[in-house]
Amino acid sequence: MRVGVAGPNAAGKGEVVRLLERRGFYPVSLSDVIREELERERLEPTRENMIERGRHLRERFGPAVLAERVQRNLPGDRNHVIDSIRHPAEVESLRAGGAFLLIWLDASPQVRFERSRARGRGGDAQTFEAFEALEARELQSTNPAAQQLLAVKALADETLRNDGSLAALEEQLGEVLRDKLFFRDRPSWDEYFMSIARVVSSRSNCIKRKVGAVIASDRRIISTGYNGTPRGIRNCNEGGCPRCAGAAESGTRLDECLCSHAEENAITQSAYHGVTVRGGTIYTTFCPCLMCTKMIINCGLGEVVYDAHFPLGDVSIGLFREAGVKIRQIG
Repeated sequence: MRVGVAGPNAAGKGEVVRLLERRGFYPVSLSDVIREELERERLEPTRENMIERGRHLRERFGPAVLAERVQRNLPGDRNHVIDSIRHPAEVESLRAGGAFLLIWLDASPQVRFERSRARGRGGDAQTFEAFEALEARELQSTNPAAQQLLAVKALADETLRNDGSLAALEEQLGEVLRDKLFFRDRPSWDEYFMSIARVVSSRSNCIKRKVGAVIASDRRIISTGYNGTPRGIRNCNEGGCPRCAGAAESGTRLDECLCSHAEENAITQSAYHGVTVRGGTIYTTFCPCLMCTKMIINCGLGEVVYDAHFPLGDVSIGLFREAGVKIRQIG
């Protein structure tokens, strides 16, 4: 899960980030992209420089550039808290990237000004009038590449008030976490095993097509397989298969193909290690060919779940149905 934290200056966004970090969220800031740009140009990361460089990046690369760059390297196996969100396009990009909750944090202008003075950051306003004038530039602008905080506020899923104590803020945040974060759907078993089959396909050494297969029984993996040349034979991508090395047209020179198919390898790997597959389900990223169909039927597998359709797959599907093997396409 990714939680975004946005709000006006000195509303307490950093405190929310720290509270979430204590709960296992990894902190990420869109401002880090701007700081990296300023560091390359040997400029100080003052508030004025940050605002102007952020505007420049949005003008040059699009209004969602900061969110797009940050998301490139975010691991999908952990929770993240993302701050410094200042444009609606950034919110849209983060939502498009997966589960995302945007929290808007706010406090009265006078409270925020006093906090700003107390923390003493370079470039912060020294008078309340200057504080309000600088904030007005961030709230909205006719320049589509400038900060648009009011538009971000309109997209927020939750709003927290932070005029009081840190304990009060933590209590509000806890309620949001209980209501919004801890009851998310997990992938179905079909999605789970098919996603693993796609990862398995990445090990394929065939230069024609990468296919992966997973055999599961009682919701546990029995065997995996991917297409490529047999054990001890030079890999297809190293010239081991004359058909692939010769760039043969689809459906031709099949008598020269030395590659074993993903389903074939998953079945033979089970046999090699003495593990039965009877009654199991095979997940494959490609509809089985006729040869693999016969192997699947004869080894006793009870179900086939596949992703992409094979041009000659109608014969295979007909055989599965005649043999009583369940066949489903997903994805």
